[in-house]
Amino acid sequence: MAEKLDGEIVNADAFQLYRGLELISAAPSEAEMDLVPHHLYGVLDPAAAADAGSFLRLARPVIDAIQARGKTPVVTGGSGLYLKFLTHEPAPLPTADATLRAQLDARPLADLVADLESLDPVEAARTALKNRRFVSRALEICLLSGHKASALRDRWEAQTAQLASRLRGYVIQRSRPDLHSRIARRTRAMLEGGAIAEVAALTNASANCEKAIGVREIRALLAGEITRATCEDRINAATRQYAKRQESWFRRELWLQAVAK
Repeated sequence: MAEKLDGEIVNADAFQLYRGLELISAAPSEAEMDLVPHHLYGVLDPAAAADAGSFLRLARPVIDAIQARGKTPVVTGGSGLYLKFLTHEPAPLPTADATLRAQLDARPLADLVADLESLDPVEAARTALKNRRFVSRALEICLLSGHKASALRDRWEAQTAQLASRLRGYVIQRSRPDLHSRIARRTRAMLEGGAIAEVAALTNASANCEKAIGVREIRALLAGEITRATCEDRINAATRQYAKRQESWFRRELWLQAVAK
C-alpha cells in the first residue's frame, strides 16, 4: 500500500517501538524496511515507559514531516488505543486525583452510587454500578471537572464521530482457522529464530515492555518453570486471545473497513 501511495510507513504497534523486541513483536525485517521508509520502529529503550499519550507525541511530528514532503503516511499496527489517540485524540476528561481517589476508596460502594445517581443520573444509568472502579471514575470526573461526566463524554463522542467520517482505514480479516494456523506458525518460527535469546538479553525492561506477548512465557521457560512445549502453547493461547480482543476493538471503529484475506 505504501508503494502504491508513494507513502512512508509509521508504526503504531506498542511493542515494535522498542529496541530489542524485534522477534517478539514481529517487527519488519531489514529487507522490508528497505522497500519504503519506515518510522518509529526500535526508537525506545526497553527501560522506557510508554503509553498512548507518549506515542501520540512521537507520531505527530513524524506524520507532519511525511506530509510536508508530499508523501502519504501509512500508519500500521495493532495497538487500538494508540491508533485511537492518533485519530481522535484522548477524551477531554480530568486525570485521576490521588487524594480524591483515596477518599472515594474509603467510602462504601452504595454511597458512591447514590452520589453518582444524584450528580449525573444519565451516566449512572449507563454505568455498571456493581463495578467500583467504573463508579469511582465517573464520580471523579464529575467532581474534578464540575460538569456531568455524561455531557463530557457525549460531546467527545460527537466530535469523534465527525472526525471518523473523514478517516479511511483497513483491517485485514482472516478466517478463524487460518488466523490460528498463522499464529501457531509465527510462534514456532519466533522460538526457533532467536526469541528465547532475545528475552534472555532483555534486562531492566519497563513494565510496559514486559507486557509483550512471549516475554513472560519465555522468562518462565528460562527459569525452568515450564517446558518448551508449554511455553509455545501459552504464547499461542495468549496471541489468540489478543487477536480476539483486537477484532472486537476494531469492529467498534466504524471508520475502519474490513478486508477479507
